[in-house]
Amino acid sequence: MRRDPTPAYDAVVAGHVRPGRSLLAVLHAVQDDFGYVPDATLASIARAMHLSRAEVYGVLTYYHHFRCQPPARLTIALCRAESCRSMGGEALVAHAEAVTGCKIDAHLHEAVGEAVGEGAEHGDVALESVYCLGQCGQSPAATIDGKVRARLDTARFDRLLAAARAVQAGERDGLRTTSEGEQA
Repeated sequence: MRRDPTPAYDAVVAGHVRPGRSLLAVLHAVQDDFGYVPDATLASIARAMHLSRAEVYGVLTYYHHFRCQPPARLTIALCRAESCRSMGGEALVAHAEAVTGCKIDAHLHEAVGEAVGEGAEHGDVALESVYCLGQCGQSPAATIDGKVRARLDTARFDRLLAAARAVQAGERDGLRTTSEGEQA
């Protein structure tokens, strides 16, 4: 995944647009390349697919999966489905907000002008809601940097968050680290 978009958006988009390929497939491919769908790609996508920029923007913003801004370095998706809620999931959400300094689903809060906290926008951690990770028998559950974690309590969450941050810091500093945060 490229983090820094280049000015060659037309070339990147052209590599994904093929006859019969849907706009959704192209948006997914662009997001896979950049980590989000840069605003500057919308005109290229619209031109290549013979659509208006408004049509592309409408689809992009309709689906919650697509990002319009670069993602945080660490994404935590907390399950908010019934099973996880009944086993303390909402308390875990409140704890995660407190220890990370950002609100869950900050991009939604930001859209209506609410403050989102220092860790949220383009930062260290993003908290997102997800509705069922298939771990109902082991609630509450979350994904931390793409890895499903179950039977979470605040202490285990804190340990997993610290380990994920250590891995992220090691990658930034050019060190290879294990999933538990130790240098390898």
